[in-house]
Amino acid sequence: MSQARQNRALIIVNTDFCSSDSDGAFGTRRGAKREAEKLSKTLSRLNYKVKLMHNKTAKEIEDLYQQECCCEHGEYFVSIISSHGNEGVIFGYDSEPVKLTRIFQILSSEKCPVLSKIPKIFFIQACRGKEFDRGVVVECDSREPEPDCLSDYISIPPQTVVMFACSPGYVAFLNIFGSMFLQALLKVLEGEERHLALNRLMTRINWHVAFCCQARGTYEGCKEMPCFVTNLLQEVFPFSA
Repeated sequence: MSQARQNRALIIVNTDFCSSDSDGAFGTRRGAKREAEKLSKTLSRLNYKVKLMHNKTAKEIEDLYQQECCCEHGEYFVSIISSHGNEGVIFGYDSEPVKLTRIFQILSSEKCPVLSKIPKIFFIQACRGKEFDRGVVVECDSREPEPDCLSDYISIPPQTVVMFACSPGYVAFLNIFGSMFLQALLKVLEGEERHLALNRLMTRINWHVAFCCQARGTYEGCKEMPCFVTNLLQEVFPFSA
C-alpha cells in the first residue's frame, strides 16, 4: 500500500538585511527567527514537511517557489513569509522587492500544474504601509506605501488563501518576542482551534490580534488588524492532523 503524500510548508524569514546603498538597508528584525522556528516545529507535528529558509535574496525567494512546482505535494501547501514589506511587496535579504503578484504567478495553474487543485495558503507578516497612531520603539516592516492593492487581489490564483498581518497601508508590529500576527497563528495551531475550517480559524486569529494584542511604550494602545482574502470553493481543514 503506497504511503500518502505529505503536505508541504515553505517558511521564509528575513531578519538581517544588506544593501549596496548604506542608507537603504533595513533594520534587523529581532524576534522573527525564533518565531519562525516555532512555527516550523508546530507544522511538522501537523503532518507538514517544512522547509525553513533564512535571509534569502529577492531572486532566491522566487527560486524557492519555482522549486515547489517540481515537488510532490499532499493535500495542502502552506507558505509563511516574514520580512520587511510594503503594499504588494515583500523584501529580500538584499533589500530588493519581490512582488506578491510574481509569487502568485509562479504558482498559477498555467505555471505550476502540480498545485492547480491543491489549496495554497499564505500567511504574510510584513508591513503594508507606514500608517499607525503614535509609535513605540518597535520595529516595523515597511517602506513608502503604494496606493493600489486591488491588482494583488485579482492576481491571486484559484484555490488560494492569503492572510495578511495588517490592513492595506498599515504597519505590522514586531518586537523581540515576535509579531502579534504570527504569535496568534501559533496559539491557534497549538490549540484545539486548529481543527476548525480555515475561514473560521483565520477569523479567530483576527479576533485574537484585534482584542488581545496592542503595542506598548510610546505607541501604547496602538492596534493591528489582520485581514484575509480567499477564492476557495469549499471548506478546508488544513491543520486538523
